[in-house]
Amino acid sequence: MALATRTRPPKTARQPSPRRTLLGSTVGKKAVMAVSGLILLGYLVAHVMGNLKVFFGPDEFNAYGHWLRTMGAPVLHHEWALWIVRVVLLTAVVAHGVSAYRLSRLDRRARPTRYVHKRRRASYATRTMRWGGVIIALFVAWHLLDLTTLTVNENAQPGHPYENVVATFSTWYGNVIYIVAMLAVGLHVRHGFWAAAQTLGVGSARRDRALRATADTLAVVLTAGFVAVPVAVMTGVVS
Repeated sequence: MALATRTRPPKTARQPSPRRTLLGSTVGKKAVMAVSGLILLGYLVAHVMGNLKVFFGPDEFNAYGHWLRTMGAPVLHHEWALWIVRVVLLTAVVAHGVSAYRLSRLDRRARPTRYVHKRRRASYATRTMRWGGVIIALFVAWHLLDLTTLTVNENAQPGHPYENVVATFSTWYGNVIYIVAMLAVGLHVRHGFWAAAQTLGVGSARRDRALRATADTLAVVLTAGFVAVPVAVMTGVVS
């Protein structure tokens, strides 16, 4: 008499979680890119406001640099708040870059062969977003080595941010690197703000003109604010 054998039920494929499904989709990647971009935009606005304190003299600017390391006191220890900001920014940068890379790959897979006739892109900023991102990433590395770790700043004085800024922009290469990077930031902000608004559903037929004007204004103001510092050092307004 043959022994009865147990039959195991077939394994069912494990369904991915809704969150993972959303983040893996094109819409999810665009949303991550938009939110992380807005976080970085908020940082740029705060950063340029801090940079402009250099026009009020060394005491004001050095006091601002000291405050950055003591903000949150006495609740937070020395530089704790600054490190929290750095971690948030690093997370936003990584999320922004990874999302951009994955979206680029998805676009290439969807279009394996080149168009016979090249499509006209919306603007110069759109055509240069990818290279602009690379330029900005390289600049961030240089900027940290220049004014944070003071590794490449030959005349740096630890604890004297005003003097270090003047030392950086007293060299031709420091000015060229900074100004080129800020122009790339301006183009990136102009296109990125508009794209983020569309991704997050803020854009509409009525709001499009206002959103474009806001994107243009943000790009111009930020670029002018950042570039004003090296120009002031070069012309002797800040010395």
